[in-house]
Amino acid sequence: MKPFIGAAALMMGVLAPSVAAAPPSTPAQRDLLVPIMERDEATIVPRQESCNTPSNRACWSEGFDINTDYEVETPDTGVVRHYNLTLTEVDDWLGPDGVVKKKVMLVNGPTIYGDWGDTIEVTVINNLRTNGTSIHWHGLHQKDNNLHDGANGITECPIPPKGGRKVYRFRARQYGTSWYHSHFSAQYGNGVVGSIQINGPASLPYDIDLGVFPITDYYYLAADELVHMTQVGPPPFSDNVLFNGTAKHHETGDGEYATVTLTPGKRHRLRLINPSVENHFQVSLVNHTMTIIASDMVPVQAQTVDSLFLGVGQRYDVVIDASSTPGNYWFNVTFGGANACGGSRHPNPAAIFHYAGAPDALPTDEGTPPVDHQCLDLDNLTPVLERNVPVNDFVQNPGNTLDISLDLTPIFVWKINGSAINIDWGKPAVDYVLTGNTSFPREYNIVQVDGVDQWTYWLIENDPDGIVSLPHPMHLHGHDFYVLGRSPVTSPGDNLKFRFDPAVDRGRLSGDNPTRRDVAMVPARGWLLIAFKTDNPGAWLFHCHIAWHVSGGLSVTFLERPNDLRDAVEGTADEQELNRVCEEWREYWPTNPYPKIDSGLKHRWVEESEWFVKA
Repeated sequence: MKPFIGAAALMMGVLAPSVAAAPPSTPAQRDLLVPIMERDEATIVPRQESCNTPSNRACWSEGFDINTDYEVETPDTGVVRHYNLTLTEVDDWLGPDGVVKKKVMLVNGPTIYGDWGDTIEVTVINNLRTNGTSIHWHGLHQKDNNLHDGANGITECPIPPKGGRKVYRFRARQYGTSWYHSHFSAQYGNGVVGSIQINGPASLPYDIDLGVFPITDYYYLAADELVHMTQVGPPPFSDNVLFNGTAKHHETGDGEYATVTLTPGKRHRLRLINPSVENHFQVSLVNHTMTIIASDMVPVQAQTVDSLFLGVGQRYDVVIDASSTPGNYWFNVTFGGANACGGSRHPNPAAIFHYAGAPDALPTDEGTPPVDHQCLDLDNLTPVLERNVPVNDFVQNPGNTLDISLDLTPIFVWKINGSAINIDWGKPAVDYVLTGNTSFPREYNIVQVDGVDQWTYWLIENDPDGIVSLPHPMHLHGHDFYVLGRSPVTSPGDNLKFRFDPAVDRGRLSGDNPTRRDVAMVPARGWLLIAFKTDNPGAWLFHCHIAWHVSGGLSVTFLERPNDLRDAVEGTADEQELNRVCEEWREYWPTNPYPKIDSGLKHRWVEESEWFVKA
């Protein structure tokens, strides 16, 4: 027996010491892993002595601590950490719960480690058979570094298959927990994902850093098949849920529960990640609370909760006190929101938290189902570093309103302001900028913002009059955004409609050190108001992180200060690398045997089956 209903999964993760090189999450990935002795020593070099101790995690190094504004100041470690990520395609792959998948796409050695201020250099080698790829470093702002954001069709052309490669290089100006993934159609749903852990200060003392703990939805069908299905109907429930890359099959018993070991009497930091393609999760640990210390990569004032909602793409760093009776406890995933948050065929997805010294055994207490979070984020997270937004400057107008809608005929197409994004992989948005071509196709969904260091406000209204309205986890590249307000809390199943009404809703807005993050849930049939400052020139995607929705068009591109972007990039090595990869892609693409059938964000492996038609 285990807990309630719930779910989700992929291929990634693995708990590990915070200064070690990344271990792979599955046997197939372990087979692909480059031996550690062959890596650059900078990859595994530990930090020097610092003031960051179990009793004082707020301190980091001389002149840098939890109160340092990391958007202004960053430590200069002088360390470059080198990683090689190789994408490989595998047929008839034995999954962690004993079921053979027809197709997976794996990346070796998934977790990237670094310290605040390090430089991360990643060589991506694409050994897939027909798919291009690009790797997005989710949540990392890429300040003044737009061409390394990894969004094909926006900041680059895809890396061609059969040995194509690209080097991404960026500074770890932020710290905390995140992940990376392919941005080539729904490819990341086939397994091209990994975790990121950037060590830095924290808002609460703790003794042990347990490392990253991804929880993801897991499907036996390939992501490409699922894309076809979701073009004509709703997605199926996930077949299972992977906790840190492992799972039990609920019928056969094959596979293993992920197990996390707690040391009695100690405080443990756990880095939760939701790298799903569809499912949002409610998580809870039987007979324990969790204290939130960071949301996405933003340190927050400590807040203790009994359960936590993680939308797709979101991360929470939590502290868990091992102060209960030593034993074994279920760590449960459940769903809420009248099934609007997704679901799983596994009725009781769970991991085990085991106290060191206790007998190895299955937990006996199933726990109590947590409160239904209604597919919504906490709205009271308080960032440690205080920033205020002049919310009274917001005036709603068509230029700052983003209306989400779903067109159901002849296939499902998701639109913003009546347009579904559909990019040309061989002509990325930055190519238009660098060549001075302002004639963007409408399907690029360009929203241009030109002011320098100005507040911009964006009201997202989620199809209150549509036939179908679902919560959407909206993710912004290049920035954190400030959550200034949202429509009233209701269950998605209530079908209540809320349009923003200034006369009524101004009282729901606050710019006093509001929650900030890079993924936030837009309520079904409701609205969300966000803001960001135009301090990072670039072409930055703003999209739903449900893979089928962005694949279906739910995205815009904020083209931020394009003239400043062009001035910064022209004549640089980054421009030369952009042109090199694009030339290789344009040479490859006419030989590709399969058509592009979606937005191109989030082409794929295609095969003859009930869901596929060869080009």
